[in-house]
Amino acid sequence: MHSLDPAPHLARVRRTTPLVHNITNHVAMNFMANVLLALGASPAMVHAREEAAEFASLAAALTVNIGTLSPHWLDAMDDAARAANDAGTPWVLDPVAVGATRFRREAGARLLALGPTAIRGNASEILALADQGGGGRGVDSTDSADSAERAAVALARGSGAVVAVTGEVDLVTDGRRLARVAGGHALMPRVTTMGCALSGVVGAFLSGAEDPFAATVAALAAYAAAGEVAAESAAGPGSFAVAFLDALYGLDPARLTIPLADRLELTDAP
Repeated sequence: MHSLDPAPHLARVRRTTPLVHNITNHVAMNFMANVLLALGASPAMVHAREEAAEFASLAAALTVNIGTLSPHWLDAMDDAARAANDAGTPWVLDPVAVGATRFRREAGARLLALGPTAIRGNASEILALADQGGGGRGVDSTDSADSAERAAVALARGSGAVVAVTGEVDLVTDGRRLARVAGGHALMPRVTTMGCALSGVVGAFLSGAEDPFAATVAALAAYAAAGEVAAESAAGPGSFAVAFLDALYGLDPARLTIPLADRLELTDAP
């Protein structure tokens, strides 16, 4: 079986029900929790500095999202990431709108220095985090995933993280390998926090994974597959959000093997 096939990774998540600790933004909490529950993981939204580090040491994965950033939350993110590192727990950095303000740029650099297992963002966010772009328009990307390829590879090599650039075609690299994952649907960016929730799914897939690169690719492929199924019955963004949760819940690992030649392109990183 191909190591990038999402089926065995999803089966592992369903079998182990990993506890995913999310320090995420106010907008994302509800939808992200529902996505992780539908996937088969166990979500927790714990952001108080007084308990963030302790909880991170208990979790199977951690995600850090700077969408609605504050100084107290940033300190909690720092503490939690350090605790995850000490416990050998994988963690995901989601640098939302990292290039928009000085505070966000400094927060992104501070968290990046702590060595995330994976980084997931849109092209503008990855360019900004790699100090190669302006950072987009707020949370929206003004760049394509392909335009961020070299920045993503450089960021992966410099940080040691797997870097996932999400867009019409997702790009994932660990600095040696580079994968493009096709699929999903045009309604996905019309639903708020769809990308934030994906970072939680990446965290769940990283839990217990031997190869973070393969786990990240598999997470994106499974997410895209659910988007395609949801679009079959959706009339617009509202019904798509509901249908997406049902589609994610209904993903069957035994039938999820996707024709990788149609969906996935794997090459050496430039």
